[in-house]
Amino acid sequence: MKKKIAFIGIGIMGSHMAKHLINKFGNINIVKRNSHKTKKFISKYKKNSKVLVYHNLKELAQNSEIIISCVGNDKDLSKIYLMKNAILENIKKNTVIIDHTTSSASISQKLHKKFIKKGCFYFDAPISGGEIGAINGTLSIMVGGDKRKFNILSNILDPYCKSLIYMGKSGNGQLTKMVNQICVASIIQGLAEGINFAKNKNLKIDRLINVIKNGAAQSWQLENRSKTMWQNKFNFGFMNKLMLKDLKLLLHESKNSKIKLPMTSQIKRYYNELVKKGFSEEDTSNLIRLLR
Repeated sequence: MKKKIAFIGIGIMGSHMAKHLINKFGNINIVKRNSHKTKKFISKYKKNSKVLVYHNLKELAQNSEIIISCVGNDKDLSKIYLMKNAILENIKKNTVIIDHTTSSASISQKLHKKFIKKGCFYFDAPISGGEIGAINGTLSIMVGGDKRKFNILSNILDPYCKSLIYMGKSGNGQLTKMVNQICVASIIQGLAEGINFAKNKNLKIDRLINVIKNGAAQSWQLENRSKTMWQNKFNFGFMNKLMLKDLKLLLHESKNSKIKLPMTSQIKRYYNELVKKGFSEEDTSNLIRLLR
């Protein structure tokens, strides 16, 4: 029997992830949140599969056994789950909710408690790997929630993930993603400085990457972003405005916990500057612009 799976958030990441679900399960439920994105998705994938489009969240909730979301922020989560006639009011008992949004740990914990009272299961499951990971089905997923139900996630999410790790109680998935973003932001900053140094010293980029990737400085960012920095191609990847949003979230969390993040605080200011200069939708590797 086919699972009735809903996907909310047919955007840059979500459209690829939903495609993988269609390829495995043959059908998917979506809701018309953004008519342009919905039409684009339907025109691309409906021909050889069953894509059911619901016009509101109430109908979507009443006709789905598994609900997956990948939206922008805490406010979006509140809208789709908590508002009048949204999902919480209309969800069926035993529904599994998997949220891939990078959000605060507090909203995840809040939603977890509310869905538990409805007899449902909510997991905060942020993702790492970027758009290329969504396209190739190689995302890393860090999960917080009820351990007793964690084992059911693998069969659902394996079409688009290579790593699915249980991190503990509700909210721990989001806290893990914050650690991920601290590391990513610092690596990109170091890479920008290194590539800028290499370019000014007239080093050969291909040789540079080949030698460094086999040493201690090897990273995903090195292999995927060094050339975009070198070539000034910033139209594909993780947008500056999203990195800025993530850094604000984790710095708020660290402030509340009295945890010092001096380098991350400085890097956040750099992304704020890029967004103010009009580069909000370019890839984070354009951090190198500020060094020129």
